[in-house]
Amino acid sequence: MKRIAIVTAALPSLGLERDLRDLREAIAADLAYAIERDQLSVRYQPLMHLPSRSVMGFEALLRWRHPEFGWIPPDKFIPIAEETGQIIALGEWVLRQACSQLRIWQAKFPRRPLLSMNVNLSVRQLADPYLVSKIVGILDETGVPPEALALELTEGSLISEFDSARKVLGRIRALGVGLKLDDFGTGYSSLSYLGALPFDTLKIDRCFVHRLLEDRAADAIVEAVVQLAHKLRMKVVAEGVENEAQLRRLVDLGCDIAQGYLFSEPVTAEIAEHMLADESAAQELHALGSILKACSNSRREPGAEMRPHLLPAANSSPALLGEFSPITSR
Repeated sequence: MKRIAIVTAALPSLGLERDLRDLREAIAADLAYAIERDQLSVRYQPLMHLPSRSVMGFEALLRWRHPEFGWIPPDKFIPIAEETGQIIALGEWVLRQACSQLRIWQAKFPRRPLLSMNVNLSVRQLADPYLVSKIVGILDETGVPPEALALELTEGSLISEFDSARKVLGRIRALGVGLKLDDFGTGYSSLSYLGALPFDTLKIDRCFVHRLLEDRAADAIVEAVVQLAHKLRMKVVAEGVENEAQLRRLVDLGCDIAQGYLFSEPVTAEIAEHMLADESAAQELHALGSILKACSNSRREPGAEMRPHLLPAANSSPALLGEFSPITSR
């Protein structure tokens, strides 16, 4: 009870009024049992493909709800998990959960372009000699194609273990799994990573996106990053997009992908699935409208008959034949 009291009292003030060592030990002790006590969950934030304005995948984000003092912020327990080594078990759990959920969605929405899943990877996980075999095992177990999975690493996490990280990341990339350099522009020696490590995507940190419209320097940095990435045949993701003005500017600059509260906060798998269902139905209705318009235009052409090859496309979509009730509240 004393331990719980310490955590409960200290957490709201971020440990400033209590012994930080006691607080960290308490969190570490509880975190060791969080998986088996079913206290962890995964939230999914959509990744928007800007050219098509559609969901192309999700980033999986770990959440911890303690039965005594509620939700613990990830920036409080993740660093502790990394220091204690618990991040290895937590990371494997998140990867398995995320891949299992992704395979369910891929099966439910087979007409969509292949959905992808981004999962964060810790530098401590890179030191795990079984990491690559775990990734292979989870992909085989869940049936997720390697190209549908991407792992994200921050710049700062690579500094201390650069040489060993390069070898492990090379093996992961050889599997066909994507690699994203997260928080690009906020760490050190960023440009050296682009040539030495097999990343395929850069994620622009939210601090640049937030200042995009007010700060010429931020705008110039984002533009330069997009151009550099494209010249290196890499994609660019903008994090923390919160309004339409930011989105329009990112589109003008040629950004490929965006995520942020403008589109959605991190949500449960159930809500994410409703998003996919709503979007898929809307896309099919749009496709049907295009088909009907083409048919109507063909009938108006002198001497032309309705083109029969246009009809099966409409008949092949079960969603168009049944009733659809979009989710209007989240």
